[in-house]
Order: sequence, then C-alpha cells, then structure tokens
Amino acid sequence: MATDHAPPPVEASARLLLPQILPALLVGVGASLLFLGISALAEEFQHVLWNDLPDALGIGNHSSLWTIAMLTATGVAVGLVVWKVPGHAGPDPASQGLGEAPLAPGVVPGLLLASTLSLAGGVSLGPENPIIATAITLTFWLGSKAAPAVPGAAWVALASAATIGALFGTPVAAALVLSEALVGRPGRGSLWDRLFAPLVAAGAGAMTTQLISDPSFDVGLPPLTDPGLGDLLAALVIASAAAVFGLASCYLFPHVHAAFGRLRHPMLMLPLGGLVLGLLGALGGPLTLFKGLAETKELTASIGAWSSGELAKFAAVKLLALVVAASCGFRGGRIFPAVFIGASFGLLAQALVPEVHPAVAVSSAVLGVLLATTRQGWISLFTGAVLAASPSMLALLCLASLPAWLIVTGRPQLELDHRGDALR
Repeated sequence: MATDHAPPPVEASARLLLPQILPALLVGVGASLLFLGISALAEEFQHVLWNDLPDALGIGNHSSLWTIAMLTATGVAVGLVVWKVPGHAGPDPASQGLGEAPLAPGVVPGLLLASTLSLAGGVSLGPENPIIATAITLTFWLGSKAAPAVPGAAWVALASAATIGALFGTPVAAALVLSEALVGRPGRGSLWDRLFAPLVAAGAGAMTTQLISDPSFDVGLPPLTDPGLGDLLAALVIASAAAVFGLASCYLFPHVHAAFGRLRHPMLMLPLGGLVLGLLGALGGPLTLFKGLAETKELTASIGAWSSGELAKFAAVKLLALVVAASCGFRGGRIFPAVFIGASFGLLAQALVPEVHPAVAVSSAVLGVLLATTRQGWISLFTGAVLAASPSMLALLCLASLPAWLIVTGRPQLELDHRGDALR
C-alpha cells in the first residue's frame, strides 16, 4: 500500500552496538590520561617557572618585570618549537576549532610541547584544542591500523567525545556537543544508536578524570533558590551585553592576526606576542594570566572585594590577551579564558547593580561571552549552568541564550578560514 510517509530509520541492534564498548572504553581512558598527564606536567613546570625560579633569584614571582620576562621567554620557547620541531606544532591555530580532522602523527609531539609551554608560561589559552586534536590524531591513527574496516569518522567521534568528557569531568557536555554535530548527518539508526559508543567513551573519560583528579567547575557562587522576574530580566540583559563584549574579540581577531602575520617568521611572531602578553599581564595582574579556571575561582571567592574599575580591567585585559595569544601562534584553546572574561564581566555588572544575584550575573555573562567566542551553544549553556551549581539557573540561562544568540549569529567568529578571514 502506498504511503506519503518516509520509512522509519533502521534501529541498530545490540549485536552491532556491543562490540563498540571495548574500543570506546579504551579511547575514553586514554584521552583522560592524556589530558591529565599534560595538565600535571604543565602545572609542575608552572610552579618551577613562577615560584621556585623567582624565589631562588630573590625576585617577586608576579612582579611586572618577571611577568614580562617570563611571557617573552615563553614566546621564544614556543617559537623555537614551531620553527624547528618536525610538524611545526600543527597548522595555524587561528584557523582551528574544536574537533578538526586528524593531523599527521608526526605533528603530535611538537603540538603537545608547544601547548605545555604555553600553559606553564602564563599564556591566556586553555588545553582543550591541542588535547582534542592530539586525541583525534592518535585514535584515528591507531584505530585505522587495528580495525581498518571501521570508518574514520567513528574514531574521530570517539576521540572528541572522550576528550570533552575528560575535560569537563562529565559525559553530558560531550552528549550535547555531539547531538548538535550529528543533526542532519546521514547515519544508521536513531540518534541514541549513533551516540552510544561516543557516550561510552565520554563516560570513561569523565570517570577516569574524576577518579584521579576530582575536577570541579564549582566556583563557589551562592546558589539561586527562588528565581523571579527580576532575575530573568537581569539574565537577559547581562547575557546580551556580555555577548556584545565578547564579539569585540571576534572583530579584533582578524586584524591582530594579520598584523602578526606580516612578521612571517615564528621567531618574530611568538616572542613579540609573548612580550605583548607580558605587558598586558603586568597591567592586569596575576589573575589575568594562565588559562583562567583557577583564577576564576579566586575571583569569585571574593565577591564584593573588587571595585568596578578592577573588574572592568580584568575583563578587558583578558579579552585582549586572548586575542593576542590566539593570533600570534600560541597553541591552546579559548574556552577557559572566555570563562574568566565572562566571570569578570558578570561581577562588574553585579558591582554596578548590587541587587543582581551573583549566580545570575556570572553564569549569564559566561554564557554570553562563550556564545560570542565559540559559537558552541550547548557548551556555552552547559558551562554557565555548572558554574552556577544551581538547578534554578538552567531555565534562566536557556531563555537568556536566545537574545544573546540573535546578537552573535552571522557575526565574525574567533576563528579564521584558511584565507585569514573571520568565519561568518
């Protein structure tokens, strides 16, 4: 009998899904160990550079002179890696987002070395892009050798999910990102069939991270227990204003990148970028250095202790530092610095209007800045929600994301295409 309705999708059977569990578990654990190992190494090296060494020299570890010297030296070190190490630490990071295609395996050592040096040296970038790129490359390379019949896209999905789960300490973020990525893509079975193995990998990565390091995005904000219309209005306004503020980095990005690009050589671009970052760090102070998560916790631990002028300085300096670091060739991600920018902006709003609840101010501002700088809607919403650590905030953030998205959609991104133009 003829029908106008399309046939329902063929469901994958348990017989097809069960064999995916073991490789997914291995990828999840491996991605987490990679993330934890690089993070631990960077933290140890950071302690040497910013504590042991200045103490031995009798210099203040966060004096302006030491900050400028250390960031410049980091630029020299990363420049040497990009110049001399095989693979040149991968392609220009300005044109690389989360979850790109696998790199050549020979690129991985230089990419990890450059990322570790950047993290330890105080550069305003996070670990997520290099870690995800490395996990994708190694998983694709090993998986293709072990099971050549498995499509390469399956290995990429496993590695992406596993690393996102490890980074955030929960598979929820990976599920949200992958469900967004899979919309409209052809594939066998329902969405949950296609998410099955990546969720196993994300869960294994998250549990491994939780068991070893017990990560937390809780920044100590007082919980919002009974939201009202005033809280909703504040969330709408702050998220939208923060999105506009975050967009400033997207408009600056191609111009700053082009200015550094005229220098052509990594031993000019990166040391100069390090010098500029050192000057910005000296201006903004220690809180504006490094990837920003620990600094965000320090910032929110003293709500009310910072003046509006100090908070505005923190937000502006960190935003400029993020643009410079991402433009001149340092390897790293943009999510964690954007969280600090959003937290500073939110506390600035709360300082100007004390009636605004701190959880509303911070989580809404983080949402707006992340939407502008990443265009990852689910990641932005998830991060804002976990920072607030309050279920009552989720509805407010969902509504606040709507006007903020209208502001950022179709605008330039904090990522360039291969011609050097901002993506639209």
